[in-house]
Amino acid sequence: MLDVGVIGAGRAGVVMAAALADAGHRIVGLSTTSERNRERVEAMLPGVPVSEIPQIVANSSLVVLAVPDEALPVLVDGMSAAGLWRPGQIVMHLAAGYGVGVLSSAVACGVIPIALRPNLVFTGTSIDRQRLRDTTATVTCPAPVLPIAQALAIELGCEPIVIAEEDRAAYAEALGVVTTFSRAVVEQATGILRNIGVENPTAVIASVAKTSVSDALSRGQWPQAPLTADEEDV
Repeated sequence: MLDVGVIGAGRAGVVMAAALADAGHRIVGLSTTSERNRERVEAMLPGVPVSEIPQIVANSSLVVLAVPDEALPVLVDGMSAAGLWRPGQIVMHLAAGYGVGVLSSAVACGVIPIALRPNLVFTGTSIDRQRLRDTTATVTCPAPVLPIAQALAIELGCEPIVIAEEDRAAYAEALGVVTTFSRAVVEQATGILRNIGVENPTAVIASVAKTSVSDALSRGQWPQAPLTADEEDV
């Protein structure tokens, strides 16, 4: 069992804390400055304190950095400059666009670095705990640390997939394409239907969207020749 502290109690941070608690780890605290996030912690993790970063790090054997990608480098370097890290601590971040290089100042203090990102869009609700069990998690870390990273992914319920340090930017781009374009397509389609007077456009396109994505994913799994006209569904 690890003592886990989470820096950032947004949608991803609180779900990761809850999932690690489900796996048998002890959550020592989460940090946030947002009242909304405090309420989220109370709802998802009753009894777990919201604490200051130095206190959380001092009491944790695993520190999860659940902050936006753009905030991660400044946070890590600031914590390193403040001397908060302890040798042997596991430090894991969730930022898709970074590998473990962003943790270099913490590594210089003796921490064990892991980049682990579950491949889903977090809602910050209990539904994510089930979704974690149906998805994969990308992991990037030094080779000797890989068994730890893979074990953490499995404890979350995810299938671990290893991504090389130099490929993290491309991986983040792929996630961004899926997220941005799927939202844009749904918004455009529902807008068209709303303009012609359909009261519940989501109900009209929901099954089409889900089956289209499912079909596209199945085709993306294996290389296939393009369909000819008579093979297309009518």
